[in-house]
Amino acid sequence: MKKKWFWVLLGALVTAVAIWTAPNNQQQPVVAATKTYTFGTDVTYPPFEFANKHNVYVGIDIDLIRAIAKEEGFKVKVKELGFNTAVQSLEAGQIDGVIAGMNITPERKAKFAMSDAYYPSGIVFSGKSGSSIKNLQDLRGKRVAIKTGTAAADYANSVKNKYGFTTVTFDDSDNMYQDVTTGNSAACVDDKPVIQYAMATGVKLHIISKPAQTGGYGIALPKSQQHKLLVKINRGLKKLRANGKYDQIISKYVGNGSTKSQAKKNKVSQDTDNSFIGLLKSNWGTLMGGLGKTIELTFVGIVGATIIGIIIGLVGVIPNRWAQGIATVFIYIFRGLPLMVLALFIYTGIPSLIGTKIPAFVAGVITLTLNEGAYTAAFVKGGMQAVDIGQMEAARSLGLPWGKAMRRVIMPQGIRIMIPSFINQFIITLKDTSILSVLGLLELTQTGKIIIARNMEGFKIWTMVALIYLIIITVLTWISNWVQKRYQA
Repeated sequence: MKKKWFWVLLGALVTAVAIWTAPNNQQQPVVAATKTYTFGTDVTYPPFEFANKHNVYVGIDIDLIRAIAKEEGFKVKVKELGFNTAVQSLEAGQIDGVIAGMNITPERKAKFAMSDAYYPSGIVFSGKSGSSIKNLQDLRGKRVAIKTGTAAADYANSVKNKYGFTTVTFDDSDNMYQDVTTGNSAACVDDKPVIQYAMATGVKLHIISKPAQTGGYGIALPKSQQHKLLVKINRGLKKLRANGKYDQIISKYVGNGSTKSQAKKNKVSQDTDNSFIGLLKSNWGTLMGGLGKTIELTFVGIVGATIIGIIIGLVGVIPNRWAQGIATVFIYIFRGLPLMVLALFIYTGIPSLIGTKIPAFVAGVITLTLNEGAYTAAFVKGGMQAVDIGQMEAARSLGLPWGKAMRRVIMPQGIRIMIPSFINQFIITLKDTSILSVLGLLELTQTGKIIIARNMEGFKIWTMVALIYLIIITVLTWISNWVQKRYQA
């Protein structure tokens, strides 16, 4: 009887599966999923990419890639990373392309699939307005500011022996321009439309050379996309040129290409009141957004660092040679590596090895956890070792196992010693988040760079950023002092 019911149930199951998996002859509408591509871009390269007075990213590159995507039927996500990070992210497979005022060069064409040129480029040297520097011959024996990773920097280095100048490198345009206007460098070098934008927004520069290495900007893609996305981009660019939308985008930001026309076109994107209070009011929301991201990174990072630090620190005091060796090696490696090197290794190095993307926020948290965790482990280990060795000997003589002696006798005394260090480590972590701007995270420091790229008011904006950091650190210091007094009472 049981056997009969078994075959009945088996037959019913087979019938159900057959009905479920049978092909449906009724035609269903096929909906193709729209592909989304992620493009990295610079954050401080107006008029190609910058944040306007409403702190919305705009510019020739931003508008152009979105227009191409619309013409070709795909979606686009733009990530503001900074030029160097964007290129490294593309190499690591973190993003699908880079559109950041990138000159098409033989070296880049060998490494990436480069689109057709979408804007003519030309490298020019600029000196401080009113200075005695009138041409390249006047730069002999002087210093020229360049921006790292750019074709302009490569060109400057290629002719520096010919004209007898030296170069100094900066990570962003604002600092490069400031070095010239303050008189530290005699000139700087950049693409002509970018220099013109700076002049149009009030930076006291004047162009001292004719455009060199005239070529064009292109969109960089992985070689694997040479026959897929590259075809779409080039086709979309041709459509935009044909229907007039390309000219509309260019005219929107640079007018007829002159400095005067560029100043007029970009006036609507500028802050209307450039006084300290006016800039603070207009950028308050953006600064607070950056502060929020800074606090978020700090909190998550310090929690991870505390957990890792306590574990490694306790492993370091276990009376076992292997355990102590593991703790020593961990502290040595992650305390010895510069934070920026560790961040870039995690964000761009590891993905290129494992073939898996790591989000910038996750990479930032891992960086803080490992780096700050190493410092935490060092003072946890030191705090435990600072307790008089006689305390452990006395506990063991009373018959307590090593583990219980640590929990009941050593750790309570060690924690009292370590509390100020925990608070100080929180403050250090807060400050270290500024280095994570290299990953494109919009924390407080990166936010300051973005605002400055629009209004070129470096002194005022950095003063605001510095004051915000000082206020937060002062509050944390008060908390630290209060905790110390409470536990010492």
